[in-house]
Amino acid sequence: MAVSFVPTSSTSLLRHPPSRLREGNHAPCSRIKASWQEVAGVMVLSAIPFTAVKAIANSPLGESLQRQMEQKKKLYAENSSKFRELAEKAREESLWYGEDRPRWLGPLSCKYPAHLNGELPGDYGFDIASLSQDPVALQRYFNFEVLHARWAMLAALGVVIPEILDLLGVSHFVEPVWWRVGYSKLKGDTLDYLGIPGLHVAGSQGVVIIAICQALLMVGPEYARYCGIEALEPLGIYLPGDINYPGGILFDPLNLSKDPVAFEELKVKEIKNGRLAMVAWLGFYAQAAVTGKGPIQNLLDHISDPFQNNLFSTLKVLIK
Repeated sequence: MAVSFVPTSSTSLLRHPPSRLREGNHAPCSRIKASWQEVAGVMVLSAIPFTAVKAIANSPLGESLQRQMEQKKKLYAENSSKFRELAEKAREESLWYGEDRPRWLGPLSCKYPAHLNGELPGDYGFDIASLSQDPVALQRYFNFEVLHARWAMLAALGVVIPEILDLLGVSHFVEPVWWRVGYSKLKGDTLDYLGIPGLHVAGSQGVVIIAICQALLMVGPEYARYCGIEALEPLGIYLPGDINYPGGILFDPLNLSKDPVAFEELKVKEIKNGRLAMVAWLGFYAQAAVTGKGPIQNLLDHISDPFQNNLFSTLKVLIK
């Protein structure tokens, strides 16, 4: 996420309400000027990764790196092919794949969809609407699910960590509750990032600039992930995996995929936790709409008085 530092004079203007800005003759112009500076700053910062990648790819350094990679590409491809063979074998022997894998109804008998054969991680045979009968559609839906699962897990951390840090007194946030942050940005408020005075995210421009910045920063990594092996070869970087699991130093810096058996199980754990995170977001939305609090504060309220603060008591209040 791009971070812009706003000068002190601009910061003081941005924090004053509109009524105060109108008291001076030049205040509105200063606010507009600061806003355009923030827009330009976000665009420049967001363009740096693309510009750097393009510059390196077209430079003698990029050509040298690509030549070095081409010399070793055959070896890389052979190692990648061997790894895929070991991964397929690990999948055949794993509890989580194949016809004997766990199903969503557990021990209950059911006529599960024939097109769900246990090849994909996290396949519990659940497709009651038969949306994935087409193999192409099945792979596309799985790609989307993995993508959304990862974003949901990251976003869930972004929800709970600031609230935990604020409640523990580790760091003070102007708005530690996730939905209040979004509401403040919709109003155009300027918030200090991590509670550090003067460290601003998209200034007073709100969610529009944040969305633009996020979209720009996502294009590069997502393009590289989608294109897989060939996306970063102009930089001399070989990605041994596929769309969802590119691997390599960029996408697997901890080398978690070194062991094929563990890697196949990690795929299942990832999609299971990702689905849990997506469901958790439904809970975040519902809690925010009903209680107006963050999930950590809701949890603390429940722990302090579980008989008064629970789902049923909340439903009673709504019904009344």
